[in-house]
Amino acid sequence: MPRDYTSGNIWKALIILAVPMMGEMMMEAVFSLVDIYWLSKVSKDAVAAVGVTESVISLIYALAIGISSGATALVARRIGEKNPEKAGLAATQAIIATLIVSIAVGVLGSYFASDILTLMGGEEEMVKVGTPYTRIMMATNIVIMFLFVLNGVFRGAGNAMIAMFALGFANIINLILDPLFIFGYGPFPEMGVEGAAIATSIGRGFGVVFQLIILFGGYSSIKINLNQFKWRPKIMRSLVKISSGGTMQYLIGSASWIIMIKFIAEFGTEAIAGYTYAVRIIIFTILPAWGLSNAASTLVGQNLGANKPDRAEKSVWMTCALNVGFLLIVSLLFYFFATELISFFDKDPLIVGEGTKALKIFSLGYVAYAFGMVISSAFNGAGDTRTPTIMNFICFWVIEIPLAYFLVFHLDFQTSGVYWSIVFAELILALIALYLFKKGNWKKVKV
Repeated sequence: MPRDYTSGNIWKALIILAVPMMGEMMMEAVFSLVDIYWLSKVSKDAVAAVGVTESVISLIYALAIGISSGATALVARRIGEKNPEKAGLAATQAIIATLIVSIAVGVLGSYFASDILTLMGGEEEMVKVGTPYTRIMMATNIVIMFLFVLNGVFRGAGNAMIAMFALGFANIINLILDPLFIFGYGPFPEMGVEGAAIATSIGRGFGVVFQLIILFGGYSSIKINLNQFKWRPKIMRSLVKISSGGTMQYLIGSASWIIMIKFIAEFGTEAIAGYTYAVRIIIFTILPAWGLSNAASTLVGQNLGANKPDRAEKSVWMTCALNVGFLLIVSLLFYFFATELISFFDKDPLIVGEGTKALKIFSLGYVAYAFGMVISSAFNGAGDTRTPTIMNFICFWVIEIPLAYFLVFHLDFQTSGVYWSIVFAELILALIALYLFKKGNWKKVKV
């Protein structure tokens, strides 16, 4: 029997959803840390190449998260209405959309891999080292897309534990294969950066297989079958409407990070490497916080489907309280132990200095991040992906990028200008989100 999140104790519902969702996102963060740990033993160019590639891959994450947002909102609303059959139909449309998008991205991204790194300002050696990694990650983007989207389906259905297990399984494979493929232990060839991409893609692929077995086998609240895989215009229109807003929302944010790393690239490979380490460490805690935020998304969607908007709103405020507490503790740890954390990956004083500076400045904005991410997820869960999209455009493109440019190139803040502009933009985003959430228009969205 699927668990009912539209009645009973909200704290209990939140914890039951949040713990596996945080675990799921923690597993996603482990992918980044494992890769960067082993590649730090290869060269600084390898680390920088992965950092630049990841900023571009974040565009794929944006597409995946956008479709995932649409799938979560539609599935959660149908589950809240006690209609699992229609929830299954929404899931199949999400799978069809993911397949179409990932094939297009794979063909274009793998063909232009070298050009992408050059365009991002990479030095000649870094482009040479990183091109195979970028090509493989682009060609196999389908496993990234499906991991995100299918987990979005499970989250919408309230089956957060399945999503966590899928990524956990994928991580185990990646943990085993990464050193084997990178350094060529045993019968495996030594492939360096290219090996990291292959190991990660194989690991994610195993995770997708696990998801599909669960989904087709009827081991979750949703069961799908091949007969449901038909083009259903009405459902697809709803999915595209919600997902396009979600995709634009994350594309805006991801594209702004690409501009940020181009600014940082002006200061050399060491700056990019230090920034990459700091971001990977931040992702390790930001993603679990996003997992907690996803619990709010599911609760909002299901409770609006059950016609309980006040319960949906209360769920969001409770999630905000938990997220603020979690990220406040993390920010203190990052601020006081930044050097030790960066030094774990690299001993180069220039790289450690850059990474420490980035980590300390970023940690000062953690409380603002806590509010912004929860409320944005709440809007998405309600099917209102337009509001977070507008917020992101204002904060990241109208405020963050011009401010970073001014601080870096006119006030000579150097890379610190990038980091401070990100913190300031996230603070403004949190304030706007709080104001719009209190207005309550999100309660009236129909999906």
